[in-house]
Amino acid sequence: MGMNAQLKNNIEEQLEKWLRGASKIVVLGIGNTLRKDDGVGVMIVKTMTGKVSKKVQLIQAETLPESFTANIRQANPSHILLVDAGEFDGIPGETRLVEGDNVDGLAISTHSIPLRIMTKFLEKTTQAKVALLAIQPRLIEFGEGLSPELEKATLQISQILMRRFPE
Repeated sequence: MGMNAQLKNNIEEQLEKWLRGASKIVVLGIGNTLRKDDGVGVMIVKTMTGKVSKKVQLIQAETLPESFTANIRQANPSHILLVDAGEFDGIPGETRLVEGDNVDGLAISTHSIPLRIMTKFLEKTTQAKVALLAIQPRLIEFGEGLSPELEKATLQISQILMRRFPE
């Protein structure tokens, strides 16, 4: 089995396990679409728009995830998944599901508020399970469009979530 198939199975299993018993999930796509791969979270949400069940609320938060906290609370989710590019010395397109305090270990943030603070706040205010799906970027310089590895990751992750919550 190739490296990619291995990674894909692993992330699919992790997501399945984490989503067990989910009644309502908010998926927050975070990132700056003007900085190439940093836009991956937003692209994943865009890819799923109109293709998932009502159990899923999709939010294109871009670089201001903190401005959506009221929407998230109103949705009353059982699970909140933040999707963003994350620097963890992986290979481009590699994906990690990071829960709770482990978010500290990731050097992500082209964004105004550290995601660790955001995840803590959401855990406290919603009682939902909160996790970050971090995708290793290849390029985060200015420019539009994703690198081929991140295009692939976008499709893989969207498909996993769409299969889990079909229309």
